[in-house]
Amino acid sequence: MAIVTVGIDLAKNVFAVHGVDEAGKPVLVRPEVARSKLLEMIASLPACLIGMEACSGAHHWARQFEQFGHTVRLMAPKFVAPYRMSGKRGKNDAADAAAICEAVTRPNMRFVPAKSVEQQSRLFVHRARQGYVAQRTALINRIRGLLSELGIVLPLKAATVRREAHKHLEDLPGWCNTVVGDALSELTHLDARIKQYDQHIEQSAKEDLQAKQLMRLDGIGPTTASAIVATVGKGHDFACGRQFCAWLGLVPGQYSSGGKQRLGRITKAGDPYLRTLLIMGGKAVLSAAKSKTDPLSRWAISVQERRGYWKAVVAVAAKNARMCWAMLQRGDTFKLPA
Repeated sequence: MAIVTVGIDLAKNVFAVHGVDEAGKPVLVRPEVARSKLLEMIASLPACLIGMEACSGAHHWARQFEQFGHTVRLMAPKFVAPYRMSGKRGKNDAADAAAICEAVTRPNMRFVPAKSVEQQSRLFVHRARQGYVAQRTALINRIRGLLSELGIVLPLKAATVRREAHKHLEDLPGWCNTVVGDALSELTHLDARIKQYDQHIEQSAKEDLQAKQLMRLDGIGPTTASAIVATVGKGHDFACGRQFCAWLGLVPGQYSSGGKQRLGRITKAGDPYLRTLLIMGGKAVLSAAKSKTDPLSRWAISVQERRGYWKAVVAVAAKNARMCWAMLQRGDTFKLPA
């Protein structure tokens, strides 16, 4: 019988492929396929459903396989693991491929949207900026640690560290002056590089129609809009705004039993970068809401009065996420809340 479903365990050089027919019987079991032979083998197969874990290179292979008429689905590895028949102790590439082949056919499986080259190129800018920000934070903490060895204890605020470090620089003895001076010079370089990448992100957001539409919402700036569009495209992989919100981890976890509903903290599932950007936007909206009288601002203030500051911030972030999904789906027909 013809192959209808294929599971591929991705790697750098050697891949594992597992294919089954309509009855679920394995008809293609290849534990070791060289990277140079994978595309040729997939091209020889009839159009079928191909499942892969969303890992390094998955989006590239998805685009390649779709060119041959295959339907490609990407899944988070944590959703594939329960279908591994051999359990944790029997993990190997062939077992992973078989588990992927089984998991991709589940009716309630949640999939990762496959990204285009354009989407990935925009995410490159975001990932690079994240790396530079992390380097800057580490460098500031290093400067604080070095100065504390000399009895100069500085607060956490970055601007204060810069100012006070420059103030004490000339008084530092010997090589201490050289090391801290070089660190401050590198910090200035990182500031310039981050500013440059902020400009790249702002430019890409202005050039994208969907990102420009998202920026009409309060709390959604160029960085957030560009990241959302680059990550989910038009949001077709989500049935509704709440599903998108749950994918971002902005909904409370449920611990309900015996007919009694118990809601806990937000799940914090999904992409932490997008969730962080939306939370920061929620803080900005709540801060500006005190001087506004529009319905969203009044609602945000009422939530803060009833539930506290941080719950109100998360509520605003969740509402913005839902409106972002609706705007991506409806385009120009979406109307902002009056």
